[in-house]
Amino acid sequence: MVIEVWAPRAARVRVRRAGQGDVELESAAGGWWRGDVALRDGEEYGFVLGDAEEVRPDPRSRRQPRGVHEVSAFFDPTAFAWSDQHWTGRQLAGGLIYELHIGTFTPEGTLDGAIAKLGHLVDLGVTHVELLPVNGFNGVWNWGYDGVLWYTVHEAYGGPVAYQRFVDAAHAAGLAVIQDVVYNHLGPSGNYLPEFGPYLREGSRNTWGDSVNLDEPAVRSFIVENALMWLGDYHVDGLRLDAVHALHDEQPVHILQELAEASDALSAQLDLPRTLIAESDLNDPKLILPREAGGYGLTAQWSDDYHHAVHVALTGETAGYYEDFADLDAVPKVWTEGFFHNGTFSSFRGRDHGSPIPPAVPTWRLVTFSQDHDQIGNRAAGDRLSQSLPYGRLAVAALLTLLTPGTPMLFMGEEWGASTPWQFFTSHPEPELGAATAKGRLEEFTRMGWDESVVPDPQDPATFERSTLKWDEVSEGDHARLLQLYRDLAALRRSRPELADPSFASLRAMSGEGASGEPGERAFALGHGDISVLVNLTRDAVSWDVAAGRRILLSTDAAAEVLDGEVVVPPDAGVVVGPAL
Repeated sequence: MVIEVWAPRAARVRVRRAGQGDVELESAAGGWWRGDVALRDGEEYGFVLGDAEEVRPDPRSRRQPRGVHEVSAFFDPTAFAWSDQHWTGRQLAGGLIYELHIGTFTPEGTLDGAIAKLGHLVDLGVTHVELLPVNGFNGVWNWGYDGVLWYTVHEAYGGPVAYQRFVDAAHAAGLAVIQDVVYNHLGPSGNYLPEFGPYLREGSRNTWGDSVNLDEPAVRSFIVENALMWLGDYHVDGLRLDAVHALHDEQPVHILQELAEASDALSAQLDLPRTLIAESDLNDPKLILPREAGGYGLTAQWSDDYHHAVHVALTGETAGYYEDFADLDAVPKVWTEGFFHNGTFSSFRGRDHGSPIPPAVPTWRLVTFSQDHDQIGNRAAGDRLSQSLPYGRLAVAALLTLLTPGTPMLFMGEEWGASTPWQFFTSHPEPELGAATAKGRLEEFTRMGWDESVVPDPQDPATFERSTLKWDEVSEGDHARLLQLYRDLAALRRSRPELADPSFASLRAMSGEGASGEPGERAFALGHGDISVLVNLTRDAVSWDVAAGRRILLSTDAAAEVLDGEVVVPPDAGVVVGPAL
């Protein structure tokens, strides 16, 4: 077999294997090195650059059995016996996404452990399972966004074969798999790529470190081919592209467009849908507009604005970037227009921000949520809504999440109001890096006025352990009651065509202040065609007129009723009203 590596910074490249002589690779055009090397499945190998003696892992390593600082192991993805030959895929339209972190989703913290919970997701009504990054990082546990070997599957999760088993089992259960990938930066430990070539752009940084060098064609290919690996070799149905606003790309064709074109071509070849979802804070519809209309042609993008508006309505919090979402029209605007900041002034940024979404764009191209890994985990204490809100408001959160005009997304455990927080955790083996991470986290939150005693040490194993879901809660009290509500809402969404209508023109919304006029004490009348979603977050019962023939399709509170052409909604409750089928 031919082994190759892009290493334009090396004057010499050798392949080293245990108990065998080094194999000298030959220099080829464009900084590539190639040679004939026979590797058995599982055989360990690495590259020796120049006249050094240190062995480096393969930048495209599929497996790192002893961590990112050690040698790679050859992995043959074609050896797995797939059973998903009859899988026809799932379009995102009409879908329900469930975001989970393998390490804390189950007590085992493995891909095989997650397989055992797929039935729970099917019963919930989930269609797409989104995994936080699984690529190789240093340590045993972290969120996954500090990966340094993008082609690997973290060994503690089970490695690449376990990943194949997970995708195969998900397809057997009727679930599509979306993999979260990070192409905007590399982690702080185990990143040897700069020794091979100019993977990073010197002098250009983003929030997390040096920018990826998208001026270099080989680096762009490294990204595109990684995406095709997940979508092809691993049968993954889609990718969630992390923080694409941090991609510094000045080339004529943006890397996002390259990814979309490659994904669409593979989709046509396989005759299976392939989905690309961008996380972006730009509020720029160009990401999801068709290429024929000057867009990049991605499938969908997250809408943080929807989260912010709903969060303020539920909690009354207005600090930081939540300030603008105290606006009386915040929830109605994100309901009917997708973005709140669509050319309006953002006080957090100190400038006008965003652009309007053209009315012809389908509403499902926005992924919307009331909780996600960032919005929970990047709070000082990693507290979920379930740590601060009563059942009634958690039920309203479910209503606003699952009946959104966009594509709804849940964060693991949200569906039963998990008691466990989801905190920021790391396991850097290097003491100095661990200490710096903990110090930086503490300083960040104390600057924002948080009590430092509530900020957990990310390096403390207890922080990771506290964040692991407790599955025995699922059948208990209000946890079980909330879970049933999520199931009922998901079923209602599937059963009513009005809730699947992708047209912005079918939406309507209005809000009113409660007795106090505070952001967390308001009522909303939101609509999809003939269906109304009526939410009361005030201290008193609120009544709305309803048309003849309308009835309550679902209520979060048994006290809600229709009387003399009005629907009466108790405090901290919501109802869905519409014509009978």
